[in-house]
Amino acid sequence: MLTSTNNGVPEKDGNPSIGAAEVIGRVVHHDQWARSEPATKAGMASCIGSEMSIVGNIECKGPAQVFGRIEGEVRASDLQISDGAQVEGSVIAQNVTICGRVKGTIRAVRVKLQSGGAVEGDIFHRSLSIDENSQFEGSSRRVENPTDPSSSVDAKGPQKKGTAPASLPSINAELEDGPKH
Repeated sequence: MLTSTNNGVPEKDGNPSIGAAEVIGRVVHHDQWARSEPATKAGMASCIGSEMSIVGNIECKGPAQVFGRIEGEVRASDLQISDGAQVEGSVIAQNVTICGRVKGTIRAVRVKLQSGGAVEGDIFHRSLSIDENSQFEGSSRRVENPTDPSSSVDAKGPQKKGTAPASLPSINAELEDGPKH
């Protein structure tokens, strides 16, 4: 059997009664490159690879990173849409970081649109940051509970039932009347 040593070179194990699982556990424990999933501050993240394209809804109980293309709704605790990634559909998460492209509605407590990222759609958030060299085409609205779907139903604000919004004077009418002295 082989085991890992301090210098990283495998050597013969003197104890042949050790099981393969123990040896593999030791090798994985010592060799940091053996981790196949990306790590985030919240732990291990689920990953949609750059060669992957998914049509359908995705729900992840923990953090997720997208490197590929998704057409559908994406839900995660923390979501990173990496450079080159594309999401066409709704995004719902506590924290969303966008370096790629999103076409659809984003509902998250914290949204970070980073340099090179692009969003085409509405963003419902509690905190929003937009870096230079990013693109945002749509509207943003600060709401107390952005991940609650009912928060985005009335994006124009609360109105009493049965009342129409007060009409504003037309700017054209003021221009036609001329300046008032």
